[in-house]
Amino acid sequence: MRGPAGRIDRWVAFFFGLAVAALLAFILLPVVAIFARVPPGTLVAQLHSRVALDALEVSLRASLSALAVILLFGTPAAYALATRPRRHSATLTTILELPLVLPPPVAGLGLLMAFGREGLLGGPLRAVGVTITFTQIAVVMALVFVSLPFFVRQAIASFQSVDPQLIAASRILGAGQARTFFRVALPLARPGLSAGAALALARSLGEFGATLMFAGSLPGSTQTLPVAVFTELARDLDAALAIAALLVAISAGLFVGFKLLLREPHPSWLDSSSSTSAIV
Repeated sequence: MRGPAGRIDRWVAFFFGLAVAALLAFILLPVVAIFARVPPGTLVAQLHSRVALDALEVSLRASLSALAVILLFGTPAAYALATRPRRHSATLTTILELPLVLPPPVAGLGLLMAFGREGLLGGPLRAVGVTITFTQIAVVMALVFVSLPFFVRQAIASFQSVDPQLIAASRILGAGQARTFFRVALPLARPGLSAGAALALARSLGEFGATLMFAGSLPGSTQTLPVAVFTELARDLDAALAIAALLVAISAGLFVGFKLLLREPHPSWLDSSSSTSAIV
């Protein structure tokens, strides 16, 4: 296109490209700086330290446990909210999304005041001999609290995108609610669910504030990789950078790998007749 409109379009396209480049540089520069600060040999040597290996084990175990809890409870909850009238589910959805706007230290303090020895449930828990704070259970609870909204939001949107006619046809053909959920809704929503699960897992691996407040920093027990970075920073910058590099590599690898593993192409060939025949 020639003339003033063509020049405006070129400037707009240039601005769009500049915006993309600026954001990519802003995200990548700190990541590159972590790996560039320490020589590769020193980086590898630091990764074999007991602190890094213990923190890695705690992070992976707690993050995968938190993800299992989120999938077990978050998937049916998201389906229930997605299939309700929106005026009924809006308030419940907002409550489940509340951790998104809470600073992590506030979330950790809230968990401490709810489940700690002097918290709301501290007395009943002590009566049955249960201690949660500063244990591995506390780490998992903190990760579930901060990561759940990332999965639930995506899961609700995924279930809402499923054609309601397929759900109705399944019920008309005699399938119960459970069969409809497992044979129709869940397979169709799976790409979105896998993306939400990947986001929740990545958020769990990177959680710091709530974990530190509620579970503490006990090496080999509650000290996760982000907490280890914080504690090592005051003692050994190279060790902190090495653990940070390890966390970046693992988080990015699991995030991408998890999405690729669980993602399936949306079955565009699926129509109402073929999908309903799968449930009968």
